[in-house]
Amino acid sequence: MQEKKGFSFSGYGMLIALLLLIVFIISQAIAQQISAIFFLSIASVVFIIPGFLMVQPNQARVLTLFGSYVGSVKANGLRWTIPFFDKRTISLRIRNFESNQMKVNDNHGNPIEIATVVVWSVDDTAEAIFEVDDYVSFVNIQSESALRNMAISYPYDQHDGDEIALRSHPKEVSEALKIEIQERLGKAGVKVHEARISHLAYAPEIANAMLQRQQASAIIAARSKIVDGAVGMVEMALTQLSTKNIVELDEERKAAMVSNLLVVLCSDQNTQPVVNAGSLY
Repeated sequence: MQEKKGFSFSGYGMLIALLLLIVFIISQAIAQQISAIFFLSIASVVFIIPGFLMVQPNQARVLTLFGSYVGSVKANGLRWTIPFFDKRTISLRIRNFESNQMKVNDNHGNPIEIATVVVWSVDDTAEAIFEVDDYVSFVNIQSESALRNMAISYPYDQHDGDEIALRSHPKEVSEALKIEIQERLGKAGVKVHEARISHLAYAPEIANAMLQRQQASAIIAARSKIVDGAVGMVEMALTQLSTKNIVELDEERKAAMVSNLLVVLCSDQNTQPVVNAGSLY
């Protein structure tokens, strides 16, 4: 079912006509001039009054006639339509939904806690009213279901260079979550403006173990960086010694020098120098 424009027009003209009819009825009653026009005026007033409807900004009125959908009114202000229409109010304002923290397993089977915030609004009033029983509840349930499905598709931490992870790629994950939720809510006439993760953490039972793993990974990465820098410095030292002819070293002495420099540069503690007072050889 698709939304369509319902029949209505500005209610101010009908309001003026209603006031004129009321004045006419009162004047005829005071003058005691009861006629067919008098009763016709009363019937017109009774017919006109139920046709008024007020549409607030960012709201709509869904019109039905004897159970059939006849259209939606989105024009703001005082409107008038056929009095026999049933008028149901629906909000078009942007809303937030924050899910509860859920415990799921990520792509590697690690239990994690995750929650999301979804920014949404009604886009098609007919689908929102008639395609689902309660569109607000539908948004809540389907958003949590989409979050659970998305969480099991990605790992918590990035292990490979190009791998998308929940913690390291928030923009990519948020976009994937938004698409996932929109596919589920499109049939209910709902538009998803934004979806992002509001809470992400390892489950308490493995939090300590995963913290140690993260620390170990950080230490390994730092050590690798240090070793790369140390090798470059040693290579530069040997090249400059050879280029400037400061000293000539055989392979054994070069190996000893490389070993000593690597120990000094890669050590996590201050080294104690030993001065050689004898001959180099």
